[in-house]
Amino acid sequence: MRFSGLLVAWWLAAFTASASADKVCFISIDGAIGPATATYISRSTDEAQSQGAQCLIIQLNTPGGLLDSTRVIVQKLLTSPVPVVVYVAPTGATAASAGCFITLSADIAAMAPATTIGAAHPVALGGAPGAAESKPDETMAKKLENFAVSYMEAIASRRSRNVEWAKSAVRESASITAEKAREMKVIEIIAKDLNDLLTQLDGRTVNGKQLKTAGAKVVEIKMSAAEQVFQMLWRPEVMFVLMLVAIYGLIGEMTTPGAILPGVIGAIALVLALYMAAILPVNVAGLLLIGLSVGLFVIDVFAPTHGVLTGGAIVAFLIGSLMLFNRRDPLFRLSLAYIIPSVVITAAFFIFVVGKGLRAQRLPVKVGREIMLGKIASALTPIDSSGGKVFVEGEYWTAKSDTPIDQGHAVQITAMEGLTLKVIPKT
Repeated sequence: MRFSGLLVAWWLAAFTASASADKVCFISIDGAIGPATATYISRSTDEAQSQGAQCLIIQLNTPGGLLDSTRVIVQKLLTSPVPVVVYVAPTGATAASAGCFITLSADIAAMAPATTIGAAHPVALGGAPGAAESKPDETMAKKLENFAVSYMEAIASRRSRNVEWAKSAVRESASITAEKAREMKVIEIIAKDLNDLLTQLDGRTVNGKQLKTAGAKVVEIKMSAAEQVFQMLWRPEVMFVLMLVAIYGLIGEMTTPGAILPGVIGAIALVLALYMAAILPVNVAGLLLIGLSVGLFVIDVFAPTHGVLTGGAIVAFLIGSLMLFNRRDPLFRLSLAYIIPSVVITAAFFIFVVGKGLRAQRLPVKVGREIMLGKIASALTPIDSSGGKVFVEGEYWTAKSDTPIDQGHAVQITAMEGLTLKVIPKT
């Protein structure tokens, strides 16, 4: 009986080890590299280790991304106890800029046919606010380039890949195809699809571990809900829209006090926009110009200048929107398809919504008890402290006066107490 129990335990252990040995974890990165991507890759590496996977395959297709996020990913891949395979795919994909750093830092680098890698110049890797200035400081740009070159050299040396080409990918924005990359020992494998990749990985030794991937079960690690949200948020278009929502919401709350909803939405959008500004390479001058345009719009509402300030505000908003991100970098380029409609909508919002609302608030009261004060009426009956009658604004009113007033005498309304008017003789 004891022998059979030990046999069952051995069989279960052998089954578990066999299931673990035949497992490969897989994730797909399609788009720009940002904080959410770094979190996703780091979490996936840890999860692949906890599942005892043979390796983690990262299918990559990216135009680039932020330097800070790229460094986090590279550090994770270089120290990962689980072999990491970066696979540039599908056909037509690219590992540009940040993607080149990530691919070269993998234990095994692979590409699909008709894919490209390279163009890792640090201009496309800016990660600090203000990095998108129209004329960046030459000294800082040179320092950033030198850092990127040395960083790429260290990665390529660590993985025994073509160091000279890796440096040229940064300095000269060199870019090559999959076939050329394998020939130049930048990558190790060209695989037409995932099954082909698993077949070619089988039997390779990484860090003293022989991979057994032929026919392995592929387990995809999905992005969490939070990672998906943050991946969607960190885009120039999203930050621009959030900034507009914040402007409309907060100004709308100020012009219609007590509405609450516009203020709440505007405050949430403002916080998210500030978070995005801390991540994306935002030009401070562009932000200041947009802020100036909002101020000019509001001032013109209170001090009409026949459209002069409104015209200046429209120009400032347009220039600020164009300068907000680096238009030379496709990764952070804000399309005119967003800018032009936003300028038109913002101008219309301040001219027709905010302007009309604020002017309406300054108009004299036309209805209600306030319009009764100071009115002149005629006493229909004698009026004293006990009461009387007057006819005003098409209605009969009860009136009282501390000074007796004869019938037919003109009276002036000085106050209202409920539905009773306080009047004095009109001299």
